[in-house]
Amino acid sequence: MSRHLREAWWWLLDYVYAATGQTRAFLSRARPTDFRSGTKAPIVIIPGVYESWQFMRPLIEILHGHGHPVHVVAKLGRNRRSLADAAATVAAYLERENLNGVVIVAHSKGGLIGKLLMTTDDPGRRVSGMTAISSPFGGSRYARYWVVPSIRAFAPTNMALHDLGLDHRGNNRITSIYGVFDPHVPEGSELVGARNIQLRVGGHFRILGDPAAVRAVLDAVTHAVESAV
Repeated sequence: MSRHLREAWWWLLDYVYAATGQTRAFLSRARPTDFRSGTKAPIVIIPGVYESWQFMRPLIEILHGHGHPVHVVAKLGRNRRSLADAAATVAAYLERENLNGVVIVAHSKGGLIGKLLMTTDDPGRRVSGMTAISSPFGGSRYARYWVVPSIRAFAPTNMALHDLGLDHRGNNRITSIYGVFDPHVPEGSELVGARNIQLRVGGHFRILGDPAAVRAVLDAVTHAVESAV
């Protein structure tokens, strides 16, 4: 199969996964408090733009099954607000729940929110580290063609995104996981100073359900916890 055909196939599979995930999230009866039990380090989930926390429920269930109390920030809704507002919302949640030493597990935009939060966190007090999946740390050139502000915010020329990219505080506590092809983030998700893990999978959304990605997330969470000790 040629590279172009393979990428087109991955693109199709990606949208199938996204549509299935959004349907599953819409029909989900899970509650934000359903996954808070556990004895290991607490996890805070931050989904991508237009994703509710239920979109990441399969990964949440796996993390919870491995003994982690998993917290979701329901007030983020479908995550359309600015990075600053979203980071403030997550910070307020950590403060209200008195959570310390958490590991953020984020998808796409969620990684940007987590990174911004980590730049203002009293060094590692609230957040030990973050595992980000398919996050557009350098932006996406496709975003400039969108009229919707919540998508245009990912353009590389966006000032907030540009300033965040220049701030390397906390990058060494981030693991960035991404595939060999991302139809939404052609620039890739490599982050300077972070642990960068590229998997042999294509897609922006379906990587969330890939077994290799799940193993990488579990390993990254363990690494973040051990590094914080």
